[in-house]
Amino acid sequence: MDFISGDYNSVFVWAFAVACLSIVGLRPLAANIGLVDRPCERKRHLGEIPLIGGIAIYFTVLIVSQVFLPESQLVNLYMISCSFMVLIGALDDFYDVSAKVRLVAQLLIASILVLGAGHALYDMGDLLGFGNVNLGVFALPVTLLAVATAINAFNMTDGIDGLVGVLGVVTFSSLCVLFYWANNVDLFTISAIFVAALSAFLLFNLGGLRQFFGKIFMGDAGSMMIGLSVIWLLVLGTQDGEASFRPVTALWIIAVPLMDMFAVMHRRVKKGKSPLSADRDHLHHIFMRFGFSSIQALFTIGSIAMLMAGFGLAGEYYGIPEVVMLALFIGIFVLYDYSFIHVWKMSRFFRRNTN
Repeated sequence: MDFISGDYNSVFVWAFAVACLSIVGLRPLAANIGLVDRPCERKRHLGEIPLIGGIAIYFTVLIVSQVFLPESQLVNLYMISCSFMVLIGALDDFYDVSAKVRLVAQLLIASILVLGAGHALYDMGDLLGFGNVNLGVFALPVTLLAVATAINAFNMTDGIDGLVGVLGVVTFSSLCVLFYWANNVDLFTISAIFVAALSAFLLFNLGGLRQFFGKIFMGDAGSMMIGLSVIWLLVLGTQDGEASFRPVTALWIIAVPLMDMFAVMHRRVKKGKSPLSADRDHLHHIFMRFGFSSIQALFTIGSIAMLMAGFGLAGEYYGIPEVVMLALFIGIFVLYDYSFIHVWKMSRFFRRNTN
């Protein structure tokens, strides 16, 4: 543990400083090239906000990883994949790329890591209590599907100030803990870079530095890169011999974006809409329709994410059987999905009786 205990502060300080400098440097460029978020029916903020948070985080990961990580093909393939993902996200921020085109691009980018690096979800752990579940020939398509799922799960959470940043901090902090326990220095370092970069972003997005330099948004470039990075770290952390943690634990540390995405898509299908269509039906919208402010919704959802991730870490630390952890996760998701479908009736009733 010598590297982690001795150099964690250096990694964090480097990443935080690079992220802040990148944001300050990119802000005027965003205004000049039109990389800004404009108010519309689904986006009800005031004024044009630079969409540079994700690009700044990308530069932070690119620069700081060169300082603290050894040269490897795996890291190179990851940075290539991130570069393409940020490019697709930036194009979406500029031109509002269709959901189907984004999905195809995400799968192609995912194949760089899955096929190029040879890492996939082969071993799903002892999920059923009868021994480890091995996916065999299904490992590659399941992994590609998992990558697309994680990317879109985090992308869909970017609906109110700070939410994708807070959920990202919760997830990457949890990964720091898991990789610390496993003494996996390289993956710990990458997770720590994201914690620092996202912390810097939140200061410009929510407050603190925002009052001096102006507000910024993450943009699709950032939320999609976060999703890609999370699933990549989860695959590396749960597979290939000496895994750092069990696959079922991964579900708990991304529980909120995962459950919210599937619940929203289920509701869209029930309404006869495309599961990829855009709307204002996410968890943060529910809280705000019940009268929560965006800050209150952020705090509540962030707290839920912390509780879910904390329970996942406890299950990993104390060795709670995987079948029990999976059953509890499925039970919570079913309850969440049922409540999600019916809570809209309650919100309409609540709004009629408070107006």
